[in-house]
Amino acid sequence: MTLSLPVATSSCQPWRGLIETYRPYLPVTENTPVVTLMEGNTPLIPVPAIAQRIGRGVRVFVKYDGLNPTGSFKDRGMTMAISKAKEAGAEAVICASTGNTSAAAAAYARRGGMRAFVLIPDGYVALGKLAQALLYGAEVLAIKGNFDRALEIVREMAESYPVTLVNSVNPYRLEGQKTGAFEVVDVLGNAPDWLCIPVGNAGNISAYWMGFCQYQQIGKCDRLPRMMGFQAAGAAPLVNGQPVHHPETIATAIRIGNPASWDKAMGVKTASGGNFHAVTDAEILDAYRLLASEEGIFCEPASAASVAGMLKVKEEIPTEATVVCVLTGNGLKDPDTAIKHSNSQFKQGIEADIQAVAGAMGF
Repeated sequence: MTLSLPVATSSCQPWRGLIETYRPYLPVTENTPVVTLMEGNTPLIPVPAIAQRIGRGVRVFVKYDGLNPTGSFKDRGMTMAISKAKEAGAEAVICASTGNTSAAAAAYARRGGMRAFVLIPDGYVALGKLAQALLYGAEVLAIKGNFDRALEIVREMAESYPVTLVNSVNPYRLEGQKTGAFEVVDVLGNAPDWLCIPVGNAGNISAYWMGFCQYQQIGKCDRLPRMMGFQAAGAAPLVNGQPVHHPETIATAIRIGNPASWDKAMGVKTASGGNFHAVTDAEILDAYRLLASEEGIFCEPASAASVAGMLKVKEEIPTEATVVCVLTGNGLKDPDTAIKHSNSQFKQGIEADIQAVAGAMGF
């Protein structure tokens, strides 16, 4: 008896990257040379174990942007920033970074045939991110100062020298990052009730709000979410209402004391009826471990601030609400933190025989 297998007849088209997929909603033309690594299309993952901690029929999803090509949400903005820089004839780009921006800027700049210069705060960038920037070919300059000082310097450099600034003060960055909101609505069929997001330089919360508003205006969703931003307690200028001159937190990606998009973020808070809250490093690490050990999702510590914050204010979440937490970066960006703060056992020096292994396993 011969079994005949069905022939695949799917007309499904391969993902084309953010700019081609959302071209009608982005400031590009037929003359824009698209520099892409096929970023975007990251999964919206239900997290039932976390939702169970809230109860009351609340649904919780995480938007796992750590699965972008360089491992963070920065790729969304960088495909736009680098494409527009190339369109304008730029030969070099520059950014200040706590790590993720440097990796994305280096990857996209080199793919676009441009030099990439990166200023980082010496000693405060996770090694996974530094490794990326170096291998992609960035020219990395570590300064004796924090991120906020690095940003001041690169802004001045872009005004005085032939380099294009690709930090989130570049408006094309936010245009690319707003597509995260498009994808959330495309999957859910509407905007969520709450959008929880880590806040460092405050560009991403502003970009998501842009995306939701644009989709509502064209009828893709009929509501807007309440935007809830969460900062590390040691780097919480938006919560405290004033810059933090010496920000400190284990969540290095949001270790920023004077956000460049401060005014935009405060506007988002007001317009959406949202709020900003601070979460401690201990709360961030609890959420970090929870995501990995109960949901199988490994994000970097700063990403876990969105889940830590949501759980901190869970009593405020409406019954049967839909909540999306944005996870901005991959856990492999910062393996040192994972090893240092894991609660799992790591048994070493075991003899190479079955009895010894069984004994170590408790059998």
